[in-house]
Parts: sequence; structure tokens; C-alpha cells
Amino acid sequence: MPSAAPPSMPQSLEAIADSPRILVRRGGPPAVGAKCVVYWMQRAQRALDNPALDVAIEIANELDLPVVAFFSAISNYPHANLRHYHFLNQGLADIEEDLRARGVGFVLRRPPSNSLEKFLEEVKAAVVIGDENHCREPERWRKVLAHRLTIPYWTVDADVVVPSSLFSRRMYALHIFKPKLYAEFPTYLVATKPPLPKHEWKHPAAVESVPVTSDITEGWRKLDRSIGPVESFTGGTHAALKRLHSFVKHDLVHYDTQRNHPEIDGTSRLSPYLHFGHISPLTIALAVNQAAQKGGVPAAARDGFLSELIGWRELSINFVKFTEAYDSLECAEPWALKSLNEHAGDRRDPIYTLEQLEKAETYDELWNASQMQMIKFGWMHNYMRMYWAKKILEWSPNPAIAFEYAVILNDKYFLDGRDPNGYGGIAWAIAGKFDRPWFNRPIFGTIRYMSGASTGKKFNSRRYIDNVMTTEADAWDAVGS
Repeated sequence: MPSAAPPSMPQSLEAIADSPRILVRRGGPPAVGAKCVVYWMQRAQRALDNPALDVAIEIANELDLPVVAFFSAISNYPHANLRHYHFLNQGLADIEEDLRARGVGFVLRRPPSNSLEKFLEEVKAAVVIGDENHCREPERWRKVLAHRLTIPYWTVDADVVVPSSLFSRRMYALHIFKPKLYAEFPTYLVATKPPLPKHEWKHPAAVESVPVTSDITEGWRKLDRSIGPVESFTGGTHAALKRLHSFVKHDLVHYDTQRNHPEIDGTSRLSPYLHFGHISPLTIALAVNQAAQKGGVPAAARDGFLSELIGWRELSINFVKFTEAYDSLECAEPWALKSLNEHAGDRRDPIYTLEQLEKAETYDELWNASQMQMIKFGWMHNYMRMYWAKKILEWSPNPAIAFEYAVILNDKYFLDGRDPNGYGGIAWAIAGKFDRPWFNRPIFGTIRYMSGASTGKKFNSRRYIDNVMTTEADAWDAVGS
């Protein structure tokens, strides 16, 4: 006798699910007798311009239910340390406040009471909606969860302007990807009207939630506390919006001419907020577009910024999605790997240990300043990141170790580390990703080369070095003050 077909999804929910931004990881009808829809917030830590939250609200309205967002503070997120958790912690109050303004509940939990599955049972969830994260370990969590749950589980691609599912294969260069990506702008680079829930979630007294102002890391004995918080950035959506407003008002007009001048620092400095999902790339792009439409901002400045924010960033997300070994030399293009291997035995002088690099103990004053910018401020100017990674290739025993060292330092010190954008940048600098072969030379082979002499002449390197080495961290762009 054939087995009965699994119960199907209601037609009203099928219509919502029919979106390239949504992946139905576990289908079927909502749980019977449910009391709410749960949004499992992880990567998109915000209430503003959050497609995952919007989908949760749309489903809840169809089911005549309220919505509650659940955030589980885990103590063992891969490569995360006190610096990262402190920044995340600062954003929690904004999340709670902004969700409340939309009539959405917020529950924050810490170990040992932070099981998502137990929470879903406790609040009698009909459906759980999550956000996407294409990095290897978070994607594994989502796949495991989809097999364990007994209620529908969807994830929403909330970290990009253009849904990544529209591209079914890896894009090899920006000039190939960009026309396909930009062709979708009329559909996706537009302001959306956020839905409001029909029913406000009333927090039952029995449902435990940790105060958002508490230290979520308290008692975590295994957490790396050697990398302390920075005062140069304050976490949260409100600080992100303040930084965006300042950039659009003061720096965007000069972006095309000043973005490659680390001593001026005319970039947006929004990457930490993008990494933690405190602000949406759509929010940023719309603000930049609006400034250009009002006049006073050159088209070249707008286009150059959007190329970085959407073009390069979403190319990196595409790279991570379709490349298993995105954080090692194995990700290199065949031509680059062949060339690097041919020069693996080239004499390297000097060779620095990871400890020497970490402490900025090299002969290169410019490189040391870039490393100190990372250590002191949890951030580095984009132009210097290229030079920083290429010198690590030059000074390491071999290319594979160079890639490893760059990833370790990137993930350890950057607020925006552990991110597709960072891995894509390292892959470009060391493994020739998204690039083409250049002139053959020792150590680098046909990987694009950057020298200290030529790099230092393209901007006021002396001023950059002095700015980094003499400025106290707590006095540098305190965006949250």
C-alpha cells in the first residue's frame, strides 16, 4: 500500500514562498493550535529593512497570529571573541526597541536555556523563519535544523540587495557578474513598505528572556577575552544609521576621488554593521541613491560606492556560496595555483612568523601601521587590506600558510571578520580570485603584485602611519557617541 503524501502547504503560504529570496527548508502546513510565528534572528540583527522579519510578519498575518523574534546567544560561535560579542551585545537594545515599535516580540536567551527547538515548543510556534548565512558552519546548522524540526522552516536571504539564488553558479569576475546583478536593480533596489503585524505579541510572564542590557558573555569560561572591545565603533542599528547619515552628508561627494586615500579615510566604515546585520545594504544603497538624485553627489561617487557595496560584496557572497574551501588556498583559480606552486620554492627574505605579523614586527612601517589599525580599531581601510594581504604572501613560508595567516588575523581582530567579504578579499590578494594573470615575478608568480614603494606613493603614507600609530583608539571616530 503506498504511503500517504505529506500534508501540503496552504495556498496562501505558497504564494509568499514563491520568491527567489526564500528557501523552504522544511515544508508542510503550520502547526495545529499554534500561538505565534517565530523569527529566528541570527545574521540579520535588525528590525529595519529585514526581509526575513517581513516574511515572518506576512505569514503571521495570514495565520492571524503574532510574531516573536528569538535570539540565541551561543558561547562557541566559530572564531568569535570578546571584541565581536561586545559589539553584538551593544546592538541588542536597538533590536528590542525597534521590534517593539513594529509590534513584534523579542526574546533573548543564553546557555543553557537557549535551545531554539525548546523555545518553539514553549511558545507553540506555527512556523519558524530564519535568515541565510552562506558560510560553511552556519549553513550546516540550518541543514541540521531542517531535519530535526517538525514544523515548517524557511530561510530568507536578508543579507543582500539581489537574492543570491538568482545566480545558479559561481561568478568568476566582477565584470561578468555586474551586468547580471545590475539588471535586477529595477526589481530589488527599491524601497519596500514593511508590513505591520495584525496582532502584537504579548510576552507571557513564564517565557524567560535575558535583559538586553546584560552582559551575554558572563560566565563563558572558554571565550577568548584576550582581544578586547574597541571604542572606535559602537554596535547597533542606531549607531549604524548615524554613521550612514554622516557619510552621505560629508564624505559621499568625495568618495570617487578619496576612497583610495587611507590617510583621509573617506570610506563609509559601515562594514562592521553590515557583518552583524545591524544595517541592511538596501538601507545604505537607497540613502546613497537619494543623495545622488537630490544633486550635489557626482554619479561617479554614487556608482563607485554601489560597486563596492553591492558589486564586490555580493560577488564575495556568491564566491562563498559556491566554494567549499573559500577560506584556504584551495579556492585559488587553476592558473593562480599553478603559478604559486611553481614559485613555492623561491627564496623569501625575510620570513615572519604569525606571532611577528600579529605584533606588527616587520621592517615595513606602512604594513605595521595597517596591522595596528586592525588591532586598535577592529577595522582597516579597504586599500590597505589589499597591501596587507599581499605582503603576508611575500613574507610567509609558502602560499598556503600565507592564506592561513591572513584568515587567522582577519577573523581574530576585524569586527567585520568571519565574513564573505573578508574571505573574498584575501582570496583576491593571495589566490588571484576574481583577477587575471599579471607579469611573472618571484614568489608571486603571476599574482598581482603590490610594493611598498609604489603603494606608499599613491597617497600620503606618512600621514596614514602617523594617524594610526599616534591616535588613541577611544578618540577615533566614536560613532556611537
